Amino acid sequence: MNRDSLRSLLKNRDFVLMQLGMSTSRIGTFMQDVAVNWQLYQLTKSPLSLGILGLSKFFPVLIMSFFSGIAADIYNRKKIIFIVQVFSIINASLLAILTITGKITPLLIYVLVGIEAGLYSFETPARQAIGPTIIEKKDFPLAVNIMNIFYQSTNFIGPALAGFVIAFYGVKTVYIINTISFLAVIIALVMMKSLPKIVQKPEFNLKEMFTGIKYVFQTPLIKSSMFLDFFATFFASASTLMPIFAVDILKVGPTEMGFLYAAPAVGAILAGLVFPFVSHNKNKGKILIYAVIFYGINIFLFAISKNFYLSLIFIALSGSGDMISAILRNVIRQMTTPDHLRGRMTAVVVTFYTAGPQLGEIEAGFAAYLMGTPLSVAFGGIATIIATIYIAVKTPELLNYREN
Repeated sequence: MNRDSLRSLLKNRDFVLMQLGMSTSRIGTFMQDVAVNWQLYQLTKSPLSLGILGLSKFFPVLIMSFFSGIAADIYNRKKIIFIVQVFSIINASLLAILTITGKITPLLIYVLVGIEAGLYSFETPARQAIGPTIIEKKDFPLAVNIMNIFYQSTNFIGPALAGFVIAFYGVKTVYIINTISFLAVIIALVMMKSLPKIVQKPEFNLKEMFTGIKYVFQTPLIKSSMFLDFFATFFASASTLMPIFAVDILKVGPTEMGFLYAAPAVGAILAGLVFPFVSHNKNKGKILIYAVIFYGINIFLFAISKNFYLSLIFIALSGSGDMISAILRNVIRQMTTPDHLRGRMTAVVVTFYTAGPQLGEIEAGFAAYLMGTPLSVAFGGIATIIATIYIAVKTPELLNYREN
């Protein structure tokens, strides 16, 4: 591990503030994700409804991505994030109020979840584009690893906490917690220094919007890593079906379901802690490919498991593979892209990054309806392995990528 980079990051006030604010907010967000899936399944008792939930998240992301990237390359990125937090507070409050008053319906859940997905997709390019402007280049690989550890930590704490809160206080309390959690980001943004001005600002027009798309698809490293992420999350997305695994297959309650949601994050955190000590291997492209294949194998094993504890182990190991691939993908993208294109590049990548699991939820819901939940997820694990091998063969630039 580079101790100089670690010391530099710990002294970086803006980096620390951003991580603390976003992590606090994400705990609430991940709690709400679990609560929404649980509430929707309790209302409908249908895997199709969970699949439709993915569809309701996808279209807002697709629409907003045309504007979010170029907005992040033109306007103040802190202000964009600030405005998104305000609207997120309103959205989460509505979900809580409708649940408390008993007026919540599946349709209203789809609408509010879709709005939140659109807000998230608008915020993400601005947030990710900030990173390289407040972090020194030599510190960035370690910073990405730390950011992913923070992210996965909240992905563990949020779902695990959600299981207990749902069991004892109901989903309405989860929605209230999430509403309050957005304030942490607002406080962090207020305390941060002003960002450096964007030197090369594009015009707000269709030509500049499509410049980002053109850049991504003409850069083999970014394009291949993006599709690698898309196919893995599309085929092997099991999170939306977790209530079915918990209730119908593993015969457990909401508390255990919370642990199932949290298990991938545990594996990811462990991988993130170990990775800096073994990252001296320069063959980062091969490591990325192996990590995604490892992810697919463990998704398959999770799907065929009938034992709760084995399921926890396999889904946790899938998180380890996902964590390693996420670190490498992020470093490759951010370090390859110039600052004036970073927002638009991120918007394109986020569209695919978000589309994978959201469309995967649709695929998983319909596949579970047609062939059963375990078989649909097992098929997804195998498809992920096949797609990864295909991309590796077709993109030698990625397979042979070495760290400088």
